[in-house]
Amino acid sequence: MNVYGLLGYPLSVSFSKKYFTQKFEKENIKDALFELFPIPKIDLFPSLLSQNQNLLGLAVTIPYKQAILSYLSQLDDTAKTIGAVNCIKINGQSTTGYNTDALGFKASFEPLLKLNHKKALILGTGGASKAVQYVLKQLAIPFLLVSTSKKENNCIGYKAVNKILLDKYSIIINCTPVGMAPNDAQFPSLPYEFLNSSHLLYDLIYKPEETLFLKKGKAKGCSIKNGYEMLILQAEENWKIWNTA
Repeated sequence: MNVYGLLGYPLSVSFSKKYFTQKFEKENIKDALFELFPIPKIDLFPSLLSQNQNLLGLAVTIPYKQAILSYLSQLDDTAKTIGAVNCIKINGQSTTGYNTDALGFKASFEPLLKLNHKKALILGTGGASKAVQYVLKQLAIPFLLVSTSKKENNCIGYKAVNKILLDKYSIIINCTPVGMAPNDAQFPSLPYEFLNSSHLLYDLIYKPEETLFLKKGKAKGCSIKNGYEMLILQAEENWKIWNTA
């Protein structure tokens, strides 16, 4: 039996297992299983591989999209440039890292853009944020990072987001887990009163379908989009990678 799976911690909410299990049933794929691999520390990754000899591919989620890099045999060019991996192809002892988040985000985000969407605020600086930054560079959209830690260049704190800034930055992309189920009563700390119909809010979270971040934007007339389509697109790309010789 060929085994595929999701690597992360914790894995209480998993789109991937349900999606791939249904895909295998629908497409009559009988020799495949999709499992969850919640490991509390990334240094357990080598033993996970040795204990699962039939493992052919892994999707990677929070908090290991960056931490996994040093454990892989090689990276494809996109993953190397982004500095984050969300897909691993396993071929015997060889492990290759890919980033399909960028492809999924770009395909689901680009059709939403209007002429006034010239600059973006990216909430968060983790692995998902790095894929979004890569896409915005491709699209020639200048951006600022917003983070509680402010360790990165081109990064401001949440308290620095004000009306003057929001008048210039009409795109806001949430790349943090803030607002994700089961913590769906949370939302990024922003001055939502200064949002209007010129703003586009994109949340990489897919559960709940409308986070409070999106609801607050919607109430001010913003265009909104969640991460569900992005997830489907990157999941299908992962499947292609895992099954390409």
